Amino acid sequence: MAEAAFWVAALLLVHTYFLYPALLVVMERRGWGPRRRGGHSERASHAGGGVLPSVSVVVAAYNEEACIAEKLRNTLALDYPADRFELIIGSDGSSDATDAIVRGCADPRVCLSTAPRAGKTSVLNRCIPCASGDLILLSDANTRVAPDALRKLVRHFEDPEVGAVCGKLRLVNPTREDYEESAYWAYECRIKEAEGRWGAVVGANGGLYAIRRRLFTRLPPSTIVDDLVIGLRILSRGYKVVYDAEAVAEEETTEDYQREFGRRARIAAGNFQSLRLVPSLLNPAAGFPAFAFWSHKVLRWGAPALMAVALVANLLLLHRGAYVATFLAQLAFYLLAYLGRLGVLPGALRRAASAAYYFVSMNAAIVVGFWRFVRKTQQPAWERTARA
Repeated sequence: MAEAAFWVAALLLVHTYFLYPALLVVMERRGWGPRRRGGHSERASHAGGGVLPSVSVVVAAYNEEACIAEKLRNTLALDYPADRFELIIGSDGSSDATDAIVRGCADPRVCLSTAPRAGKTSVLNRCIPCASGDLILLSDANTRVAPDALRKLVRHFEDPEVGAVCGKLRLVNPTREDYEESAYWAYECRIKEAEGRWGAVVGANGGLYAIRRRLFTRLPPSTIVDDLVIGLRILSRGYKVVYDAEAVAEEETTEDYQREFGRRARIAAGNFQSLRLVPSLLNPAAGFPAFAFWSHKVLRWGAPALMAVALVANLLLLHRGAYVATFLAQLAFYLLAYLGRLGVLPGALRRAASAAYYFVSMNAAIVVGFWRFVRKTQQPAWERTARA
């Protein structure tokens, strides 16, 4: 039994982090999937000559005085007809100068919606239904969107089967090019791009994604990770959720590890919550979207448990010589992560140790998030994570 537990846990871990991404690459290179039959990618490769759809840009803001003015300038400078889009800033009870800065913007396309603090979900439930655009572009206050990103996202909606489009969010660190979060995020973006060819991206980038307004349904007030749930709901209704690597936005990362850990724990609590908000995607009968959801998300969320099972089962198998090497390999990995936390190794070893520590801390945050989910102590309202 210990041997079976070890191999099941190990294979599931290898599947979610390595085999699934590799399978997506193989399917892409062999031309498998909807794209081969003439899917959205081909039709969206050129924008039609007709009238562009109307777009409402919705930004939830809480105490964003440091960046909201730049967000206004950045959004209003998007390459899109001025009479075809509006910008709605949903202030979630901001207590700083955020509201005053937005009110001071003279552009008639800007609308400020204020209400007492209740969380980002309340902002979206308030602002999206009253928006005038056929499409909704959702973005964060600290996200810088490329001028052509909106046009690139909109072109995909020429396909009536497309319900949402995710853009490419680049995480940049002004002080460290090899910052581990950026490296992991690049890996994640590559997976999303491959999933997008199947119309099954199982996690929108909150900083840049667009949806059909009519497909938005009010979220439960307790929803923690709105961008995940919105995208999954659209996917579960049979619409495609695609990815456009040419529609780019940027955010700065943070090196405040304590606050970043708290942010990841909050997201993890919301991830577990999503399992009951979109249960249909857990059913294998949902096809590739269900396979992607299990492979890319559910198994990742269960990774801490799988890591613990692999370690304990391996310990019980030490009387069999072949398992001594696997146990020592696990111990070496955790030691490397600890050294990465201390930052004492030089050169390439330092980078490897830093990546190992990032991986372990990320999974530790999942454990904390799961505990918050079980105890129902995670509040939906969010706090800004200070950037570098």
